[in-house]
Amino acid sequence: MRIDVITIFPGLFPPFLSESLLGKAIGSGVVDVRVHDLRDWATGPHRSVDDASFGGGPGMVLKPEPLFAAVESLDPDRGRVLAMSPAGRRLDQRLVAELVAESHLTLLCGRYEGFDERVIDGLPAEEVSIGDYVLSGGELPALVVIEAVTRLLPGVIGRQESHACDSFSEPGLLDHPHYTRPQEFRGLATPEVLVSGDHAAIETWRREAARAKTARNRPDLAGGG
Repeated sequence: MRIDVITIFPGLFPPFLSESLLGKAIGSGVVDVRVHDLRDWATGPHRSVDDASFGGGPGMVLKPEPLFAAVESLDPDRGRVLAMSPAGRRLDQRLVAELVAESHLTLLCGRYEGFDERVIDGLPAEEVSIGDYVLSGGELPALVVIEAVTRLLPGVIGRQESHACDSFSEPGLLDHPHYTRPQEFRGLATPEVLVSGDHAAIETWRREAARAKTARNRPDLAGGG
């Protein structure tokens, strides 16, 4: 998979992209992440990529010209274009699974008051949000998308069956609680069933514990478990 990222802060990406499983996936060629500075497509002496909003109001808006030029420079294959925006479709595991099927993604990192709407309509680009809150820019959301997608690519995680137990792998259900050594810590004990060796009982406990955790932490999901 190839992922192109367009941002005005390209320096935010290298430290994250070089570490852990993501760094190994990039190093081994499983995923090719290319980060581009939007200002490379800006015109004028100040390399400006933003301007005031028509109609007034606070904040600046990312202009369409440099964004169109940046994305069109990737032609003929720009892949699926995603604009990181709190006004977008919320990223969930179902969307991540859709994106894994793509061979090429282009991620646009918003800033200021966001994108000129013609970027969304004209490229076109799909708006994607990582949650119902506002950040200063789309760089962290882009990294979240890259991390979520990359870990599902074959060969990135050693045991592919690990994905089957992830939170949200089954709609409406979080992952079950996990325990490791020591069996007791500061008066908190591991559930006896987990050390019983009874695999059927363990699976039953995990299923029930996952439902209980979902109801406690995400009651909005509990109805779908």
